[in-house]
Amino acid sequence: MMPRDIVDAPPLSLARIAELEHALGQAIRGKAEVIRLSLVCLLARGHLLIEDVPGVGKTTLAQALARSVRCRFHRLQFTADMLPSDVVGVTVYNAHTQAFEFKPGPVFTNFLLADEINRTTPKTQSALLEAMNELQVTIDGRSQMLERPFMVIATQNPVEHHGTYPLPESQMDRFLLRLRIGYPDAVSEREILRHQNASAVSSMRPVLSADEVVQWQDQVHEVHVDDALVDYMMAIVEQTRAYDSLSLGVSPRGAQALYRATQALALLEGRDYAIPDDVKRLVVPVCAHRVVVNTRVALAQRTSEAADRILEEILTLMEVPL
Repeated sequence: MMPRDIVDAPPLSLARIAELEHALGQAIRGKAEVIRLSLVCLLARGHLLIEDVPGVGKTTLAQALARSVRCRFHRLQFTADMLPSDVVGVTVYNAHTQAFEFKPGPVFTNFLLADEINRTTPKTQSALLEAMNELQVTIDGRSQMLERPFMVIATQNPVEHHGTYPLPESQMDRFLLRLRIGYPDAVSEREILRHQNASAVSSMRPVLSADEVVQWQDQVHEVHVDDALVDYMMAIVEQTRAYDSLSLGVSPRGAQALYRATQALALLEGRDYAIPDDVKRLVVPVCAHRVVVNTRVALAQRTSEAADRILEEILTLMEVPL
């Protein structure tokens, strides 16, 4: 059977996604691509890292995305004195029942906003690793499953380094996408100034239920990816591992992330099949934070910008499947 365009059939209606994007657009103006990629991350069961300078809407986007779904949301402001138990929870002794009781931490939610994640210590950062990778938390030898959907939305400022602890490569690899919001254009910034007294985030109403999000996530796996497109992805990944300007290429987890994100983007575009443009659109946001630029290149320009440029160069070298 030939791939077909997805028709708005209940319960997975593309009109609901359009409504969701419109609601998010009221909170983050003039950033349609950032919003679309955030939803790609959500539907691909990934975690999102929003990295940019202060004041461009990192926390606003994270809050808006979480509030757009009818489920539990918790915001955690990371600081240097935070402990792992402040994230995952702790077991305490109850004198009345004469038994130990587990007090769940903020990670037991559907959406966890990890604000300024690089301001806490590596020990506390690592408390999220198991939850992000395995959808569970192990405390005192007992594993407890997290609810679905579960998504960590982390923010960090890449410019300020005083009092920060850079995320190690192993944790960066857990984030499906890294996005930069950037400054708004003149028209969008005028709208921001005009509506600065109205809190678009606090007035948001949920558009999707938790069950609907899980249905969309399950539907992502049904998107067809042709073998030629898989070979195209693998060629890009292999090139990152052999490229002179990179000392560390994309991991197998990164290749899986690119595959899932491609499926999710195709679904959001109204197709049950992926195309090469889906892959090209996602290579930088999926892979740039997973590669390590060698010292020579890093000294010449900012590492994050160099990674983006190198991946764009690699894309120009790859033969695009028909």
